[in-house]
Order: sequence, then structure tokens, then C-alpha cells
Amino acid sequence: MKQLYVFIFLGLSLNVSAQLTLEKIWNSREYTSRFVQGFNHLNDGTSYCQLDDNPDKSKSCNRYDIKTGNKVSAIFSTDKMLVDGQPVVIESYTFSPDEKKVLITNGFEPVYRHSGKSNTYVYDIDNSRLTRISDKKVMYATLSPDGNKVAYVSDNNLFCFDLAKGKETQITRDGLKNSIINGAVDWVYEEEFSMSRGFEWSPDGEYIAYYKFDESKVPQFSMDIYGKLYPEKETWKYPKAGEPNSRVDVYIHKVGKKKDMRCETGSGNDQYLPRIKWISKNYLGVQRLNRLQNKLELLSFSYDYPKPDVLLTETNEKYLEVNDMHFTIDISQERVHKHVYYLSEKSGYMHLWEKTFEESIAKPGKMVPVNMAEQQLTSGNWEIDQFVGIDEKNGLAYFTSGKDNPAERQLYSVNLKTREMKQITTEPGWHMVNFTYTYEYFTDQYSTMTSAPATVIKDREGKVIRILESNKALNDKLAASNLGKVDFGSFMSSENVKLDYWRITPPDFDPGKQYPVLFFVYGGPGYQTVKNQWGGANYLWYQYLAQKGYIVISVDNRGSGGRGEAFKKVTYLNLGKYETMDYIEAAKYFGSQPYVDKARIGIFGWSYGGFMASSCISKGADYFKTAVAVAPVTNWRYYDNIYTERYMRTPQENAAGYDENSPINHVEKIKGNYLIIHGTADDNVHFQNAAEMVKKMNDSNIPYDAEFYPNTNHGIRGGKTRLHLFTKISSYLERNL
Repeated sequence: MKQLYVFIFLGLSLNVSAQLTLEKIWNSREYTSRFVQGFNHLNDGTSYCQLDDNPDKSKSCNRYDIKTGNKVSAIFSTDKMLVDGQPVVIESYTFSPDEKKVLITNGFEPVYRHSGKSNTYVYDIDNSRLTRISDKKVMYATLSPDGNKVAYVSDNNLFCFDLAKGKETQITRDGLKNSIINGAVDWVYEEEFSMSRGFEWSPDGEYIAYYKFDESKVPQFSMDIYGKLYPEKETWKYPKAGEPNSRVDVYIHKVGKKKDMRCETGSGNDQYLPRIKWISKNYLGVQRLNRLQNKLELLSFSYDYPKPDVLLTETNEKYLEVNDMHFTIDISQERVHKHVYYLSEKSGYMHLWEKTFEESIAKPGKMVPVNMAEQQLTSGNWEIDQFVGIDEKNGLAYFTSGKDNPAERQLYSVNLKTREMKQITTEPGWHMVNFTYTYEYFTDQYSTMTSAPATVIKDREGKVIRILESNKALNDKLAASNLGKVDFGSFMSSENVKLDYWRITPPDFDPGKQYPVLFFVYGGPGYQTVKNQWGGANYLWYQYLAQKGYIVISVDNRGSGGRGEAFKKVTYLNLGKYETMDYIEAAKYFGSQPYVDKARIGIFGWSYGGFMASSCISKGADYFKTAVAVAPVTNWRYYDNIYTERYMRTPQENAAGYDENSPINHVEKIKGNYLIIHGTADDNVHFQNAAEMVKKMNDSNIPYDAEFYPNTNHGIRGGKTRLHLFTKISSYLERNL
């Protein structure tokens, strides 16, 4: 279950209005943050490119100087790329490594929640030649490192197109819907391991490593899509907790050869292979994770050696998180050393580690660990959030962290030899960075909870070189609006656990009066809601409620990220138990404050937050008057196995943990107002969760309110759907809180 970001950015107007409305927030687009569109760093490290509109409605991709912002040159223009007599439409574009070719896609059609297929073209800049790749829409089209070939997936098979010869080669032939997938991943891998493309070119383009999924034994799930006299049925493989997984293999294809090599990963075992990545031009790294997700190995393969070398093994008594690993190579004393940099919680906090290997002289094509211990490069009672990358030239690793404040993210560097750390960014708030290829500059997009994102270019020391977008107009509009005060704080629970929160009070807040409280909750493992980060439309909706006289609060319960392994993993085997206890503690704490009407405390959440809202209105019925649960999990037996078993093991092993913490088994405790909302085409948290919860409440004669949205997925959006949704929620709160 990915954390669902319901924060979206909506329209901008220069007309200042002190009062927010649902129409302004959710429909008329008066509060959109501005972002730099089509911005990409180029290889020289001193320039970037972006798409610009031409007078004839074509597009030009132009090169700009990072320091000055001045246009340097035109790279290509779509007026020379004609399809049916019209300039090609660009939805996305990617350069070849030498920047002489550009891969263009358009006409995107979704396949799963995060992937889809598109029309695909390659434009040769030197020759002004546009080539369409396949007559069909294809998935994951990727240029080879030399820019001469394109690999892609079509109808569950992997293909390679030779641009020079204009020839397509079909690499696999057994692809079949809901049975065999080549070069892509199944639904649950995409959702829970944050991956879609299931193949990788080797650095020299000689090989393509790819996944083969056999999902024939995975149970099917289906849902109706309405709009015709007879609804259409959509069916796909979805492994729920405790159910069979796909059998997954990894193959290495040598370009120009017919026989592919199958890596001996032990695919007959019930396990996962959540990452593949080339260590170097001859060695493929494969991460192997057992089904319990508490043992992770890094395996090494080469085309000529199908048996694995185990380069790294990590175990945990509870579970392990899957992260990308970074590889570097250095040559010293006539030996080739390879380094792997990875994140681990083995010290109790997520930190950066390094392990080194060298090629085996006795067995060419094999790798062996160097006789040195793994090295921990960062340490302390704080966590790394994102590992940004390695600047090999200067021996620096970059990462973001809430080192001094878990509610923020700042950019840091650590010297790989001396372990000296340096904070690069200093502005308060949440920073998201992207370095140039040379690590001389980076773009920094940062915001606070009350200010929309600024996007700037900085040098490696953190000095601002140029402001790309300040969002000044929107921030001025917000400053002139009648918004409530935002503050951050913490309190101690009765179990002596420190819990952080943010709070929004009404603009005319009077501590001598009493106000109703609405808690916003997510609560899932490793996630945080207490972030000093711009929240877009949801933040404005909270401010809308504050203007209506509500106090809005969010708390980082136990299980949240950014505070170490012990705080996060206390929920293991009991998802929802401690999180619900902490929100009951929050209701007690704030209910004891003189400015809170403790008889009018409500809770709202989406996805895992909907699960939490449902748990609080049942288990915490004495403290919560009203709950709104959007797309909630109501029974952990209904959710996918990778996510659920990571934190709960299987229902066969932990039946009590599943049943005691699923809201569907506590409906008889509900005493307050309960609104459950779901999209009927939710392929993530299935509509089954809401239907079964409603059935259970009907059977027990428990009053409730419900709203459903036909043909909408987990995000419940499209047209005026969000306006309708939040109008429904707002009016419900007005009547019942």
C-alpha cells in the first residue's frame, strides 16, 4: 500500500478573497502551485533543457545556461517531426546518453495504477529523422546506452528495435495476459515495490536483463465497469494475504543471440526479487527477499555464470525495507574493486552503509568480497530518508534527512573517507533535490506547510544560483487570506511516548471558547503526516474547516517514520493496534484542553487512514463522535500479500493479529456517526472492503452513512468528482460534528 497523496494543486487567481470555498479549492483552480515544466539537466552539467511553445503550435526543446538562464541553442523542434502531416505531440521525452537521439511518447493509456502504454517515436537529431517504434502502443520503451536500439514491452513480451536496420526482434514469445509477463512486473510488485519496468540494459548495451512472471496460479480479482447496458468486467491477478504469488525468474539476453540465460535465483521458492540493476557491464545485481521479508540478499550473475555469488546478506527479526542500491567501480593496484552503497536499519536507524568486492582472479566472471568489514558511513539517532547519489569525483554521498527535525527534510553530504557530514540546504521546510550529472549544481524544490514550493538552482555548497519559480503570487494570495494559525508541537501519552503533531486553529481563535476538533490521519508504517511541507488542496480544505470554526490536527502515531526502527516497528504483527491507541490518546489529550469541546471530536482518513478512522470510531467510540473513512481497508485479509505480510505475516501464521485489528470485526462498538466512502473501480483497496463492512453493519443493525463513486479508482477523481466528494464530507461534518 503506497501512501496515498491526496494533496493536489489547484488553480491560481490574483483576486484576493479572505474566505475559502470548496468551489475555489476543488474546481475553479484558484490555488495552483506553479512548477517548472519539461525541465531536464543535460550531460555537460552546466545547462538544462525545457520545452517551449512556438507560434505555429509546435514545440521546441531549447538548451539554457544554468547560471544565467539565457538560451544557448535549440536542440530540436517538432515542426520537423510530422505524423499525419502534423507536428508530433510530446507527452514525455528522454534523451539517449549521447543526447543525439530523443525518445518521445504520447497517447498514454493506463495498464495498472502506475504504468501504461503509449505511442513511441525516436527522433535522430543529426539526421532530422523520426521513426515510429511499433504500430501498437508499447510499454517502457527505453533507448540502449549507445542510442541505436530500443527495448520495450508489448502484449506481455519483450522486444528490441534496431534503429539503424529498422528491424524489430521479438525476444520472448510466451507472454499471455493473466498468465506470463516478460519485461514488466505484476500488479503487486508495481504497487508495493515501487517498480514497473521489468528490464534493464547493461551499461554497454550488450545485454538486457529482464523479469519473467508466471502468475498463472495467482487468484484473479474482477470488478464491473459501468456505462453500458451490460457492464464490462475487468479481471487481473491479485494475490491477497496468504495467497499464492507469481513465480518470478530473471533472464539475461545477449543482443543478437537467440538463447537467453536464466539466473539461478531459486525461483521455485516462495520469494521476491524486488530489484535488478547492473553492477557493471558484465555483472547483474539481483536483490532476493524471502516471503516473510526479513532476509535480503544481493546476488551477482554474469551471462556465462548462471549460479549466484551472494555479495550481501541482511536479516531482521521483523522486516526489511527494499531500497535501491548504488554501485561504483575503482581500479587500484591492478585490482578492480566494486562498491555497493545501501541503506540499512541494522543500527536501529536508517543509515548509509558500504561494502566492497573485487573480481575473482581464480574464477573470471565471478566476484568475491574483499576481506574488510562493512562500513557504516553515517550514524546517530536520526534517519536518512532518501539516498540521492554518489559524487565519485569528489568522494561524497548525498542524502536527505530530518536529522534535527523529523518534520523537515534537508540535504546533507558525507565524505566517503573521513565520514565528515555537512548540511547543504538551510531553508526551513521540506527539500526535494535533483543533481546535475557532474554534481556541480542541483535543483531544489522546497516548501513549508504554509508556503507553496519554490524551485531554485543551487551550487554544490547550497548557494542559490537562480530562482526558477518562487510561487510569489500564490504565497501573497495566501498571506492576504483569512487563514488559521499553524503550529507544531508534541505531547506525552499515558505510556510515556512522545507524539508529534501539527494543529490549525480558526483565524479568530479564542482560547476562552471551545471548538470541535477534526483529526486527519494516515498512520501507516513508515509514513508521516506531521511534515512541514506544502499540502496543496488538502491543506486549504483544512483551512476551510478552520474558517468554519474547527480545529484540525494530525499526529504521527507509533508506526510513523523518521524516528527510528523501534518507533516504527512496534506495530509489527498488529497493524492498527498501537496506532489506534495513540489516536485515542490524542483525543484524550486535546479533549482535556480548555479550548476543545471533547464531545465534538472527529477523525478523517483515506486508505490506511480510512482504516484508522474506522478503527477509532469503533475501538475508540467513547472518544470520537464522528468518523469519515475514504477507501478504507476494513479487513487485512482482503489486502495484497506483499504489503500486508511484511507487517503482519500471513493470516495462517497470525490469525489473531488480523482479526483483532480489522474494523469489520468491531462494528458492534460503533456509537457515533460513521461515513464510509469508496470508488467501485478501486484496484488497490477493493470495493469489497466497503461492501463487506456495510454488510456487517447491516447484519448488526449499526447505523452508518455511505457514498460510492462508480468507475473511480483509489484516488476518486475525474471531472468534478473531488468537488462532489469534499462537499459531501464537509456537509457531513457540519451536520455531525
